[in-house]
Amino acid sequence: MNRPTDSKNYNFFFIVIVLFLMAAIYLSTVGNQRPDYTRADLEWDIKNGNIISAEIIPNQETPTGSVNLKHELASPRTMYVTDVSEIEQYLMENNIPTIVRDVKTDGWFLTYALPIVGSMIVLVFIFVMINSQNANNSGGSKMMNFGKSRAKMTLNGGKVTLKDVAGLKEEKEELEEIVDFLRDPSKYTKVGARIPKGVLLEGAPGTGKTLLAKAIAGEANVPFFSISGSDFVEMFVGVGASRVRDLFADAKRHSPCIVFIDEIDAVARRRGTGMGGGHDEREQTLNQLLVEMDGFGVNEGIIVLAATNRVDILDPAILRPGRFDRKITVSPPDVGGREDILAVHSQNKPLADDVDLKQIAHTTAGFTGADLENLLNEAAIVAAKDDRAFIKQEDIKTAFIKVGIGAEKKSRVVSEADKKITAYHESGHAILFHLLPDVGPVYTVSIIPTGIGAAGYTMPLPEKDDMFMTKGRMIQEIMVLLGGRIAEEIIFDDITTGASNDIKRATKLARKMVTCYGMSENIGVLNYDDDDDEVFIGRDLAHTRSYSEAVCGEIDKEVKAIVDDCYAKAKDILMKNQDIMHECTKLLMEKEKITREEFEGLFAVEFKAEEV
Repeated sequence: MNRPTDSKNYNFFFIVIVLFLMAAIYLSTVGNQRPDYTRADLEWDIKNGNIISAEIIPNQETPTGSVNLKHELASPRTMYVTDVSEIEQYLMENNIPTIVRDVKTDGWFLTYALPIVGSMIVLVFIFVMINSQNANNSGGSKMMNFGKSRAKMTLNGGKVTLKDVAGLKEEKEELEEIVDFLRDPSKYTKVGARIPKGVLLEGAPGTGKTLLAKAIAGEANVPFFSISGSDFVEMFVGVGASRVRDLFADAKRHSPCIVFIDEIDAVARRRGTGMGGGHDEREQTLNQLLVEMDGFGVNEGIIVLAATNRVDILDPAILRPGRFDRKITVSPPDVGGREDILAVHSQNKPLADDVDLKQIAHTTAGFTGADLENLLNEAAIVAAKDDRAFIKQEDIKTAFIKVGIGAEKKSRVVSEADKKITAYHESGHAILFHLLPDVGPVYTVSIIPTGIGAAGYTMPLPEKDDMFMTKGRMIQEIMVLLGGRIAEEIIFDDITTGASNDIKRATKLARKMVTCYGMSENIGVLNYDDDDDEVFIGRDLAHTRSYSEAVCGEIDKEVKAIVDDCYAKAKDILMKNQDIMHECTKLLMEKEKITREEFEGLFAVEFKAEEV
């Protein structure tokens, strides 16, 4: 039953009910209207000889009634009386011909049939409304459908296969066993093998966890149930557990199949922590999920896939073998993977001859698959705004800055004094990027305000994917962050608030070196990091520091010593390169934005930074 038909049915039955009620009200009120003709009017008309005849109509089981009077000079009159016997005697005394009718009674239709018919119409209307609501909600009204699973079933995984997943070669190889099992389970069962009941995909946002799950379903050609972790939890107690039961009941009816739970950390956080307590609805949902996953019969053909980027807060019970037997880390792609991903996302986008996907892959270190797709999409938008039917390399460069830094606000009015301060600030960053060996080179330097609130920016260009961060590189990162503040101090003999975010990042990195990475000689190789103790993401509410006040003071001293040492080294380098700083500032004031080639052209002689 479609929605327009339902609407027409509702309107028809609604009109019938309204007409029935109007008729009942009319029938109940007609005859109860009191006439305006009074006893004084009757006496006056009789005295003047205006009354020709009278008809008395008594009411049922009462002495009251009404009198219909035939008037000589006007239309018939009706008068309501409280005693029909008295009015009959009065009329006869005045020689008025009078007829007394039988007591008026209701007919059988109004007495018996009408209430029964009305009740039946109301019941039919209610029944049709309930059935129509059930049809619209696929077998249950909303009020009675809270415990039903909200999982969406897709056949063939939406026609997505592993060929559509680029840049995840090792991850796909690990999942091919699951695909093979779903295609031919007997090959494994006959040798006593048990396929993993659950596979947990963990990784940063945008790395392709959901896409991998869909590709597995497409390859295996089996039903694919997808649901988000937050869909299990409602404001009503017990709804989440009921939805878990209903989900796995549907999965068993469509076995073999895949159940994919996205963002499982919404329901599978560590129990007994945070603010909820043991009676938290989320914990009851998790308990039911644990029971369902552990209660599978062997080789029933149901495989649970789950995705999360916060595996550290999941409950240990759900991570054990027998529930999630296999954990696959989906990492950001390397340079080869990025090139493959760019090739996939550029298939439906016309590219100009100057577009070099390999060069783009080298300049997008740290980008995930979602970031690369967004980069090409922004480039396509730039090309469309210029009324071009193809994407140029310049469009991708513009999109790269927009994605990495934010949209440039070229229309913002900035004073010459502020521009000069910003130019020297960014020159300080850029010179250190160029001279320090582990943090460069510079991609773009700009004094155009951006959408993130910055007055300008200096964008580096990582040329390789580093697996580890060395102590030397982190020190150089701190030096670069402090370069803007140092340049302001050298040139203007004053400082501004523009370096507040740089100082915050430098301090955070130095504190990580001391408390987390064990890179302090005085503190030693000990971990004093307590950032994992966050209450509202599944950690304990009561938290005590694991070290003394004396150690806390030593940590602060070490952090300050690292920052001060980096400040002194960076200042020494910039003092020796003031001429480059002036030339860079002059060029920025003229062009507002300079490229890597323009910036490196300022260095007529190769400079080498001192040992850090």
